[in-house]
Amino acid sequence: MITGGCRCGAVRYEAEDESAHHALCHCRDCQMAHGAPVVGWIAFKTEQVRFSGAEPVRYTAASGSTRSFCGTCGTPLAFVNEEALPGIVDLPSVTLDDPDALAPQAQIQVAERRAWMADLAALPEFARYPGG
Repeated sequence: MITGGCRCGAVRYEAEDESAHHALCHCRDCQMAHGAPVVGWIAFKTEQVRFSGAEPVRYTAASGSTRSFCGTCGTPLAFVNEEALPGIVDLPSVTLDDPDALAPQAQIQVAERRAWMADLAALPEFARYPGG
């Protein structure tokens, strides 16, 4: 059983059994929806996922993709596109109660990856805010 939810705790979810995959998506749609250069998604069959608590708010884009998020804190919670991925619900892996539980297996939509993402390993690293 995988469990997770939004930042404020208003919306929770659980998913049973094995996930279909865990991928890092670089598409522009995900970038804009999350305000981030890459988003980790764990895919489950629709019947494996149950939401509880507050009803997620939904937004359907012109592409047919429906994204669900918490109406209180704004945390993205699900992605569904029945045309591209029939019967699949993608959950953002960072919203898992244990976000390190499942490592990503692939990167997808790399044609839209930000050019500066290629050299991330070369950037200086700080365990917390530098100078703090």
